[in-house]
Amino acid sequence: MSKSKNHTNHNQNKKAHRNGIKKPKTHRHPSLKGVDPKFLRNQRFAKRGTFLVMTKKKAAAKAEAKAKTA
Repeated sequence: MSKSKNHTNHNQNKKAHRNGIKKPKTHRHPSLKGVDPKFLRNQRFAKRGTFLVMTKKKAAAKAEAKAKTA
């Protein structure tokens, strides 16, 4: 009795490239599932604080521009 074939990679490369080997899609905001809850809570407060500071800066800049033109 002859020995049986143990392994072959024949045609696998061609099959893989037929539709193209694609990189996994990256998402803009990765999921925060499984992230430390204490960190998430702090992050939420930090985002809120940053947002408030930025809106104040924008309002001040708008008022300053309005004062310059008037």
